[in-house]
Amino acid sequence: MHELDLSRHSALVDPRLHVWGWEIPVYLFLGGMAAGVMILGAVLAGRAGERSRAARWLPFAAPVLVSVGMAALFLDLANKAHVFRFYLALRWTSPMSWGAWILVVVYPVTLLGGLAGLADDEAEALAARAGPLGDLVRRARAFALPRAAALRTWTVATGVGLGVYTGILLSTLGARALWGSALLGPLFLVSGLSTGAAFLMLFPVSPGERTALARWDLVAIGGEVLLLALFLVGLSTGGAAGRAAAELLLGGAFTAPFWALVVIAGLAVPALLEALEARLHLRSTLAAPALVLAGGLALRFILVAAGQR
Repeated sequence: MHELDLSRHSALVDPRLHVWGWEIPVYLFLGGMAAGVMILGAVLAGRAGERSRAARWLPFAAPVLVSVGMAALFLDLANKAHVFRFYLALRWTSPMSWGAWILVVVYPVTLLGGLAGLADDEAEALAARAGPLGDLVRRARAFALPRAAALRTWTVATGVGLGVYTGILLSTLGARALWGSALLGPLFLVSGLSTGAAFLMLFPVSPGERTALARWDLVAIGGEVLLLALFLVGLSTGGAAGRAAAELLLGGAFTAPFWALVVIAGLAVPALLEALEARLHLRSTLAAPALVLAGGLALRFILVAAGQR
């Protein structure tokens, strides 16, 4: 035991850090995608002209995605019975506290905004299916209709906050060099926009809506490429810890999955497919959205795993 203490192998001297498993990247992925769905759903709702049935109902997907993500996060908590403590106070200096409250705000904003965007017959059918909650649905819609424009603004603002928070959650852990960049917040936001657009394109939206979503996706992919480049340059030109972290993605253990799954399959190929579809007026397929979603999930898994390395 004396020898172990001297050589710094004692758990009392160097305690092991808790290792984040699959739950955290899944939570970050679903949270970012929900943010993208919120922002782009509000943008589609504000466009002139008739919306497709899918576009009217898809805003309700955001709280579902957030709920599944929170369930994954709950599985990772060591003291699950204490989760309520997040909501006993708002700590202005704590990103986790802000994030916990942003997740709560998502529900009323998206549900009210979704109700305001439904057609009258759809809203009535929803109220009829809600059973004892039917009157609540009708009152909520009556409250939301005259405030539809304000709800869209709140939805976009909440979506931006949610998307940025998923990156800030990692960047506040500055002891991990790979996570210590201020660019993670914007990076996860534009990645969430891209995956949100891809998620929406999986459903039967109208051709005009599909074109608009593809354009947003291309813009988000361009922003993601730029931010990834700045992220890697920042690490490579920093101190020894930053250079060591950058090497994990530029020649180290995570190089092949990062470049193959994220950069090529998740960004370059879907951007090329969407550009060709728009330029040559090709029939839209699910290939590009599926690749974007796989790449967005891979990005979070790789960054979480590499940051702990």
